[in-house]
Amino acid sequence: MVGYGFMGKAHSQAWRNAARFYDLPSKPELTALCGRSSSAVAAAAETYGFAGWETDWERLIARDDIDVVDICTPGDSHAEIALAALEAGKHVLCEKPLANTVEQAREMAAAAERAAERGRHSMVGFNYRRVPALALARQLIADGRLGTVYQVRAQYLQDWIVDPEFPLVWRLQAEKAGSGALGDLGAHSIDLAQYLTGQRITGVSALLETLVPERPLPGAYSGLSAAADAGHVERGRVTVDDAALFTARFEAGAVGVFEATRFATGHKNAMRIEVSGSLGSVAFDCESLNELSYYDATMDPEIAGFRRILVTEPGHPYLAAWWPPGHLIGYEHTFTHEIKDFVEALASGTRPEPSFADGLQTQLVLAAVAQSAAKDSTYTLVGRQSQP
Repeated sequence: MVGYGFMGKAHSQAWRNAARFYDLPSKPELTALCGRSSSAVAAAAETYGFAGWETDWERLIARDDIDVVDICTPGDSHAEIALAALEAGKHVLCEKPLANTVEQAREMAAAAERAAERGRHSMVGFNYRRVPALALARQLIADGRLGTVYQVRAQYLQDWIVDPEFPLVWRLQAEKAGSGALGDLGAHSIDLAQYLTGQRITGVSALLETLVPERPLPGAYSGLSAAADAGHVERGRVTVDDAALFTARFEAGAVGVFEATRFATGHKNAMRIEVSGSLGSVAFDCESLNELSYYDATMDPEIAGFRRILVTEPGHPYLAAWWPPGHLIGYEHTFTHEIKDFVEALASGTRPEPSFADGLQTQLVLAAVAQSAAKDSTYTLVGRQSQP
């Protein structure tokens, strides 16, 4: 695994636990963790359960005892590492968004397709697909329980940078992150909307806004927590969006409205999505992770209404391996489910999902949103932008 921050920590526990709760055809071995600081990566390897560590990712992927490379770094290094790992004959799991530009994502998707022909597979880490409640929602939609899908409403609301004195961490720098709330949060909503409905987004009209244009340079930070460098008052420019809003059309006629922001004061991780159709609706909020709301429009209107489904039954997706009904699972379980599916796909020789091609499709939507916002919200067709 390359990278050991927030996502590295989440992926590590998943690699450790997947084979302990699921009867996997292969048992993952945590062979080596890679990071730039020898002391820090050595400590992380010990904590996360890796047998060894490296400070050079090129040396890591050259090792004969490595079968899978898991990329948990900022987006500016995804393409370089993934392309080299695929060329070296490794399977690859890459965190989302797939890349920082459409050009990089296209190259990665093409390399993944070539590697698949040699039996080496890849997947992009959209972990929310593995929330049992959302997997159940997909089943209901695929089974026709919502009828014709008409609308999607998606929000991803956080508030961790509302304070204008929060420092300029890498997620606020375009050269490292690619984009801000749009790529970090909106990518999840875009992927989920397309995954749940089975429809691709074909066009968008968008608005992006940077609400705090300058911030103090950072001292030490980890995950979504940070502090300014106490010894300096120097400030730097925020080069990504703080909030992204856009409307969208889907290929089969549905329409959608999306919001992704880090300035929704009071909301910590409210990833919400609702899909409405001719026969019903489903609604989900990540802050109520084990619940799905379902409305059946075929019921008698006098007793119809949204009903709360507690998604903890052993017959629900992924849950047979976990706890008795009513005993809740959490955010970390989505990554365990991701590793379960990835390992099973590799063992069976099938292509895991979401693929790098799926990641490219999300990247195309992100680029269309940015293009539209740069042109005063002009409606922009996905895949028809003038630049990556």
